[in-house]
Parts: sequence; structure tokens; C-alpha cells
Amino acid sequence: MNKSSFLDNLFARQSYNSNNFFLIAGPCVVEGAELLDEVAAKVSAICKRLEIRYVFKSSYRKANRTSANSFTGIGDEAALQLLKNVGEKYQLPVVSDIHTAQEAAMAANYVDMLEIPAFICRPTDLLLAAAQTGKIVNVKKGQFLSGASMKFAVEKISGAGNDRIMLTERGTTFGYQDLVVDYRNIPIMQENNVPVVMDCTHSLQQPNQTSGVTGGNPQMIETIASAAIATGADGLFIETHPNPAVAKSDGANMLRLDLLEPLLEKLVKIRKAVI
Repeated sequence: MNKSSFLDNLFARQSYNSNNFFLIAGPCVVEGAELLDEVAAKVSAICKRLEIRYVFKSSYRKANRTSANSFTGIGDEAALQLLKNVGEKYQLPVVSDIHTAQEAAMAANYVDMLEIPAFICRPTDLLLAAAQTGKIVNVKKGQFLSGASMKFAVEKISGAGNDRIMLTERGTTFGYQDLVVDYRNIPIMQENNVPVVMDCTHSLQQPNQTSGVTGGNPQMIETIASAAIATGADGLFIETHPNPAVAKSDGANMLRLDLLEPLLEKLVKIRKAVI
């Protein structure tokens, strides 16, 4: 299956402009039903107006936190059920991340796409377990890897009989407590004949702060996103929250929800100019 055909299947309920980029967006973690409903309602309405195909994203559990005292979730199956409910209510595909091979089959019962976090993009048993669910598998490029190295993740998943694969660029470790985006990775990873997504928010993390809370640089989200669209990214990943200051995870680098619409309007114009 080529990349356009499985995307067409994923977005079968959204008959929008397939020449536009697609969007993966939502709050970093499932905090409760009210938050998911608010974000899904607002973002899906924006995307419908701008003809942007949309995948709702939220983590049912945050396994990788700097501090052991950080919020991790409301319970796996409770959070996954809320994600499934949102997808059904708003007719949206849904994605969430998994962290062990044992989680793959469980999560696949609730979501349309499985995300492999950047820190664990190499473990073979995790990639194979995700592949064997038959769901789309979105692998985030490790901060410690080049774009060219991601061909091995693609080979593991496709070798298990699943060619429904995406790759996501999310920055590279640069010095201490910072990341830098190398936009060469977008066309390099597209050479694997898979859609490539730009993670516009995690790429702006400032990890491993001595406070135990990851920092961020959200004022640069528009810069990261604009450059990604100009470079030919197939999709964008943007975590968003109505009030990032009170978010229970990644508040320092999420986009405030009311800023999403004007940003997407600009990005649609850039897309039209470059295709």
C-alpha cells in the first residue's frame, strides 16, 4: 500500500483537500473528558473550514516524565475509552502512544494509529508488536538519530507485514537541554515512501531541566511549522491546550488553543504557494 492510499483510508470520513497537509493535534495527555471534548470540537471545526484532514491525539499515559512525581494519567483503559469516545463523536481518527510491546494490542482496540515515542523508536519487539496490530504506526525519530537511520524502523515494521507507516521529525539533541531541527530529515525520510510529519511542539522542548519539569519555547512554533510546510512535510503534529499554564504535561511547549486557527490559516497559504 502506498502512502496516499492508506492516508485516504485513514481520512475516509473527511472528504477534504488531499493536496493539503494533514494535522495531528490535541492535548499532551488525557486529563479528562471535558478537555478532550473541548479541543476536539474546536480543532475539528477549524480543520473542516480550512480543509485540513485531522487526527485527534492525546497520550493515554505519560511513561516518560522527568520527575517521578509528575502526572502520568487517569488510568490506561479509562483514558483509552475517552479517546475512542471522542473519535466516534467527532468522526475523527485517533492516535495515542505506546511504550511497551505488551501495550500494543490493548491500545489498538481503541485507536486508529499507534505512536512510537522518539526515546524508544529502536526496540525491535515494540515495533513488531505495533506492526502486528495492523494499525498505522507513526514512529518518531529519536533525538539521537539521523533521518537516514529511520529506514531501519521502516524495515522492521514493513518486514512484519505492515506497510501503514509514518515517520515524524521532532528535533535532534544539541548541547545541553535543547534541540535543533534539521529540515533535511524531511525529504530524507520521505525517501522511504512514507508520509513524514513535523512535530512542531516537542521539537521545541528544553528537556532535563534541573527543576524536574521540561521547559519549552512555544513562541517558535510558527517558525518550525512554516519551515516544515515549505520543506514539503506531509503533516504537522501540534499539541494544543486551552490553557497550557495549567496543563498536567508539556505545558511549557504546547500551543494555546486560541492561537491554532490563525497559525493554520497562514500554513495553508504557505502550502498553496509551494505545491
